[in-house]
Amino acid sequence: MYHYKPSILILGTRGIPAAHGGFETFAEKFALFLVESGWNVGVYCQHEVTTVTERVRSEMWHGIELIHIEVASKGARATLEFDMHCALHAARRDSVNLVLGYNGAIFLPYLRLMGRKIITNMDGIEWRRPKWSYPVKAWFWLNEWIAAWSSNRLVADHPEIASHLATRRPSKNIVTIPYGGVPVTKASDQPVRELGLEPGSYLISIARIEPDNNILTLVTAFSKRRRNARLVILGNFVAGNAYHDAVKRAASDEVVFPGAIYDPQVVEALRFHARAYVHGHTVGGTNPSLVESLAAGNMVVAHDNRYNRWTAGSAAVYFSDVDSCDLSLSQALADDLLVKRCAAAARERAAAVFRWEDILGTYKRECLSLSGKKDVLPVRKRTADVT
Repeated sequence: MYHYKPSILILGTRGIPAAHGGFETFAEKFALFLVESGWNVGVYCQHEVTTVTERVRSEMWHGIELIHIEVASKGARATLEFDMHCALHAARRDSVNLVLGYNGAIFLPYLRLMGRKIITNMDGIEWRRPKWSYPVKAWFWLNEWIAAWSSNRLVADHPEIASHLATRRPSKNIVTIPYGGVPVTKASDQPVRELGLEPGSYLISIARIEPDNNILTLVTAFSKRRRNARLVILGNFVAGNAYHDAVKRAASDEVVFPGAIYDPQVVEALRFHARAYVHGHTVGGTNPSLVESLAAGNMVVAHDNRYNRWTAGSAAVYFSDVDSCDLSLSQALADDLLVKRCAAAARERAAAVFRWEDILGTYKRECLSLSGKKDVLPVRKRTADVT
């Protein structure tokens, strides 16, 4: 018996294979999951070129159609141009559109006008970030409203984000689905030692070096006294950036700046062998790096806000300023029992709330509901039914 395959297009990321961030990682996992379930899956991939020679081209990768879009521009303009061409292309395909983020939401009304079903992951509250100028904040605020009313369904990755979105759309149009983490029970210590670090004798931060991530607070607090341990700050520093320069000036010789590291195995090893993960984020929902640290069994030292409290729970000790951060870091370095207790709580929290199998299954049900199609039966099951 023939079964129509549900079809989905994933927009809003730079593309897969994942090499950039949380949305790309999710897009890759979800696309592979749906292909295994018998779906037709397309993922848009951004390519910045000097001259456009082939605006759109496709290739297959592990059963996924990679739809490559060329744009002859850079930075924010390139992203906006990419989003526009994705929308123009997707409008011609009979597929559910899963949009990750709302930065290019200005093009979503066109997709709705063309009869496409849209489910949008609304990410964090981008316009609240202090780094943006007022015109940029206004742009993000406008796009948030456009996405909220152009999408058939909104995904919040945190209960607090869902509460915020409920001020834009009725709650019946919103579903809460967090990010996921892969349990890590072992990792080579070679990448750790190659950086001159001793397993279990350092704390680690993995974040963009920005004020709303409290990197300066973390470094200042850690550097207030000799720790006989290291604080590793993973992230990209730009010469001449005032905030980046302030972080470097505040650091003692026990703070290590390896730069940005994108090799997943190296990052996994650094996280797994850390005594604790330090997390200064103040804006956003369920942060991917925090979830991945819970799945790796890390004790967490986190900024005290409702986003981090819900995500980390009893796996963390919390701080609100330099002095309380100093105290929390001291606890993490001195109290072995506390570290073990928080590490156990981290694994329990990850297993209870942030399992990829559960998260991908929930996304699949939401997309299937929008498609109006029945799910595809596994091939072996269909054969058994016929015989």
